[in-house]
This record gives sequence, C-alpha cells and structure tokens, in this order.
Amino acid sequence: MSHQHVHTDKRPFRCSHCGTEFRRSYQFTVHKQIHTWEKPFTCSERGRGFTQSSHLMAHRQVHTEKRPFKCPDCGKCYKSSGDLMLYQLVHTDERPFKCSHFGTGFKRSSHLTAHQRVYTGEKLIACSECGKRFTHLSAMLSHP
Repeated sequence: MSHQHVHTDKRPFRCSHCGTEFRRSYQFTVHKQIHTWEKPFTCSERGRGFTQSSHLMAHRQVHTEKRPFKCPDCGKCYKSSGDLMLYQLVHTDERPFKCSHFGTGFKRSSHLTAHQRVYTGEKLIACSECGKRFTHLSAMLSHP
C-alpha cells in the first residue's frame, strides 16, 4: 500500500462481525482477534496470552524489578512511560477524551469507546456458551 492511501478515506478491509473498516490488513488482522479471542503471543513465565507481540513485550516488564519512569509529583515509579502518563492523570482532573453527546470526559480512550457503545448499541462480545452478545466484557463474564 502506498503512502497516498493514508490521505484518502478508502478502507478496503471490512469486518464481517461488526462492520468496522480498516485501511491496512494488519490492523484488520489484529481487530479480528477481539471476535475470536485469539491470543497467539504467550508469556513463557505465566502462560498469559496477548493479541500482539508488542503487548507481550510490555508485559515482560512485569517480571523485572526495573521501574525507570518516575512521577515528578509524588515519586511513584513505573515500568513504562505509558503507565506513568496514565498515572499522572491522578494528580489532575484532566479527562482528555470527551463524549460528543454530553461532553462527559474520560481519562482513557478505551473508557470513552466503551461509553459510546451505549449510543450505538454495539455488542461486540459474544458468549461462547450461549451466543448472547454484550457491550462490555465484564457483563459477559458475569452473566448466568
């Protein structure tokens, strides 16, 4: 795919489960794993699975004692810069991810995405036992 495709809205890869469209095949491949629950990258120490190799690499930090990212406000240390950035929102009331319907703010983009499913009625998570669909993983895990 050439760079010019980045500047168009052409999205040739469409998910048959939920209709989400993607510009790049690798993004589509990663996305499909939410529907299949496939986690091909496994931690050799604990057996925990991950959908992407980068997530496994980040997880491996758990098994080391290194915490090189220090909060300048309180001194608490983290293993990744991303974790530190998320933590630093504790010291502020910043909620940079805003809901376009009500203006409600969220500290994490994933929380906004989950919130927006209330408006779309999107139910991406299906129970493998009964097939019932849910908007949130926690609801699926707790249903009878």
